[in-house]
Amino acid sequence: MDRIELEAFVAVAEELHFGRAAARLHRGQPTVSDAVRRLESTLGGRLFHRTSRRVSLTGLGEALLPDAHATLAQLRRFQQRGRSLAAGDRSGTTLVVAHAEYTGHQLLLRCLPQLRDRFPDVTIVPETMPTTAQLTALRAETIGLGIGWATGDVTGVRARVLSTERFMALVPAAHPLAGHAELSAAELSTTGLLTWPHQINSGLCDRLLSAFHIGGADLRIIRTADSVHAIAAHVAAGTGIGITVESALDHQPPGLRIIPLTGPSTTADQVVLTPTEPSDTAMALRDLLLQASAASPSTDHLAAREDSADPR
Repeated sequence: MDRIELEAFVAVAEELHFGRAAARLHRGQPTVSDAVRRLESTLGGRLFHRTSRRVSLTGLGEALLPDAHATLAQLRRFQQRGRSLAAGDRSGTTLVVAHAEYTGHQLLLRCLPQLRDRFPDVTIVPETMPTTAQLTALRAETIGLGIGWATGDVTGVRARVLSTERFMALVPAAHPLAGHAELSAAELSTTGLLTWPHQINSGLCDRLLSAFHIGGADLRIIRTADSVHAIAAHVAAGTGIGITVESALDHQPPGLRIIPLTGPSTTADQVVLTPTEPSDTAMALRDLLLQASAASPSTDHLAAREDSADPR
């Protein structure tokens, strides 16, 4: 198998759409489709269920997606280290830092310059990677640190809680629910919701499902998007109500209300993950992240700030 086959598999798995995957990879759709078929032929099994209306992962695809992420991360690390050595950097030390979508990127952005100052000879390579893939990559030691969401499967890695994040609803200002200070799962039952794809953050999806199950409510996800900005755009367009986590909100979306969810299982733990024997650089970054998280104010102020925001 080659790199394009793995990249095509991951892109289709996350987009669940061959056309969007092709656009993301800047390749033609036939190229992406052929790459997936070649990979399936090599593996001897189907990675996707395909119909005229939808694409979904098979059991084989679900099982192999974390390994594909880890393998691509290792390839990128090899490429980065090779470039460093070719440029005359004989230390060749690299720290791959993986982060899941919807985690607090602002926290990482604050800490990376401090890490670079303390370890100027280390090449730092940020990677976007789902939590499940991070766990696989950490056990294989193809990444040095990960930021993701708590799951039940953390054997073989170290995990520390960075923050406990509330689920937040993005509601159009004119929506009947917009005046609520909090929303329960029951109040959102049967409402069309927009949130993250299960393939990107299975732990968050499972936690959200638990909140609705405990509340005796019906979780009806009508669309997924791989960024908070994309969710906000769909909410503004009137598609439905968005669900995200507070740390992913770095600004007040114009025309939308941010309303916290209340009730059991309406929070999720954001965690920093390291191998069982982390490098000094990884340990330093972990400590910086923990310190920065402890010093960060809650983003609940975003919900309150909407009242004084300029309506224009």
